[in-house]
Amino acid sequence: MIRLSLADIADAVGGRLHRAEGSEIVTAGVEFDSRKIEPGGLFVAVPGERVDGHDFAARAVADGAAGVLAAREVDAPAVIVPSVPADRSGVMALAGDTDGSGAAVLAALAKLARYVVDRLPELTVFGVTGSSGKTSTKDLIAQLLEPMGPTVAPPGSFNNELGHPWTVLRADESTRHLVLELSARGVGHIAGLCRVAPPRIGAVLNVGHAHLGEFGSQEAVARAKGELVEALPADGVAVLNADDPLVRAMADRTRARVVFVGEHPEAHVRAADIEIDEHARPRFTLVTEHGSARVALPLVGEHHVGNALTAAAVALEHGATLEQVAERLGGVRRMSARRMEVAETPDGITVVNDAYNANPESVRAALKTLAAMTRGRPGRAWAVLGPMNELGEAETEAHDEIGRLAVRLNIDRLVVVGEQARVMHQAASLEGSWGEESVLVPDVDAAVALLRAELRPGDVVLTKASNSAGLWRVADALLAGGGAE
Repeated sequence: MIRLSLADIADAVGGRLHRAEGSEIVTAGVEFDSRKIEPGGLFVAVPGERVDGHDFAARAVADGAAGVLAAREVDAPAVIVPSVPADRSGVMALAGDTDGSGAAVLAALAKLARYVVDRLPELTVFGVTGSSGKTSTKDLIAQLLEPMGPTVAPPGSFNNELGHPWTVLRADESTRHLVLELSARGVGHIAGLCRVAPPRIGAVLNVGHAHLGEFGSQEAVARAKGELVEALPADGVAVLNADDPLVRAMADRTRARVVFVGEHPEAHVRAADIEIDEHARPRFTLVTEHGSARVALPLVGEHHVGNALTAAAVALEHGATLEQVAERLGGVRRMSARRMEVAETPDGITVVNDAYNANPESVRAALKTLAAMTRGRPGRAWAVLGPMNELGEAETEAHDEIGRLAVRLNIDRLVVVGEQARVMHQAASLEGSWGEESVLVPDVDAAVALLRAELRPGDVVLTKASNSAGLWRVADALLAGGGAE
């Protein structure tokens, strides 16, 4: 973060000084975890589900924090922020925020982030949203831009009203690129995030079924995701997936110049001649209006082609050459955990940990990747799947479709974890001639026990479910203790 005094911060957020002269200087980053505070940092007192950050304010200052951003008076130098309206309009409530103090701190954090962005004229802000693939695409964009100048991007999925301004505040005078991932659980959320850090280049990946239970329809999801392109300036660029009709239609909602990506013949940045190697890694020809180049992605899964096209378009629009983009795509790394994370146990079992989160689109992509990884190989394909949350009325149909798809892709064994996903097991059992290929187990421990008893060297195991199911523990257990008896 740029150097600011507590007086500057109080002025930026409309707060008041408490036990502070105002001359105290923040020279390090902003943290809401007191254990991570650095000397000269700013501690943000956020109420949580189990603990309240206000209770750790004095400790944070004792550990070196220059001050605290708080919603009520604490035993430490602080900026006390004003309360917000009771309805918290436009703010996603934090778990444990019973008195609105969390909403107040989030509102102040957003103001501070905007204050900093406005003082960084050399900074270009990039935004990415979509129902799935946001984190992987954000990571790709950051890797393509880094050679062009210092780049800040969030770790993992820091994409809401806490993680978003936290990421923005990591930028300083040396930063040239700020790559942000934007999420929403309702209409207006992405527009609010864009006000914190106005993007110049924005990309929309897809409109799927994620959070459908909260939005009610894909059309409502599209309205929310399209807020990103509506926020772009007239001299900005909107990168849109031409293969998704709901995304393609967003071209009419922006003042910015539109660049279409995808396999669609009218896409400005297009993938052609897609091939999948024996490790399920895609290769394709990157076709642009200025020429074409062959790309070999070192990432697992054909779905990364679309992510790579978006990243390529963003980098090209920001001044990279086609040759530079193709070369950099060939050297990218998976940056975020539990997303197509491939590892092998000592006894020769491949574990694909894709259990960070799940929706129908991402599970379909993961199953297709599993099928590609085992095609023509002696080992068996195991899909360990749990529930997909927040699907509303579409929940039963979505789980049914996934269970049937596992059969149609010739996945050898399906292990369904948890009663909430029972429909997936039932659908697989009813599809085709499946018998004992699908099994329903009550929890992670039961899944691990089954796998350890039945896995053989050469097998490939995919774990995938909504984050709350904790199916990464299956992958962790197999890698820690092996999988074959």
